[in-house]
Amino acid sequence: MSDPQDLTGVWYGRYTADQDHQDNGFIALLEELHGAVTGTISEPDEGSGGIRRASVRGARDGASLSFTKQYDGSGGWTHSVDYAGNIDADGTLVMGGWVVEGFTGAFDMTREKFDAEALESEEDVAIVIGRRA
Repeated sequence: MSDPQDLTGVWYGRYTADQDHQDNGFIALLEELHGAVTGTISEPDEGSGGIRRASVRGARDGASLSFTKQYDGSGGWTHSVDYAGNIDADGTLVMGGWVVEGFTGAFDMTREKFDAEALESEEDVAIVIGRRA
């Protein structure tokens, strides 16, 4: 049986800063292999209207997650941010905090988990409806 807390997948998140009104969304594409977590994060850069990108490297131990987000220079950002959080039992929500150079904040990210049988049923319904039209 697979681990429901495995982080592999697409996550939609938001981070906020404790010190100012910084609030930004992001999309994380994560892969987990034997507790090692890698991936990428893309987020809007409101200042330039572009996209900032970062790599992710970290680890999951049970319901605990820690990772470092390293910006790649897009949007002019090259620093790293340390994140730590907890994963819910269903593996669909992570909540925690971040820290960088004395600044702190909170983050959360969610994903949708699909049931293969439910998806097949929906495809079957779509096929039947398509044939009637």
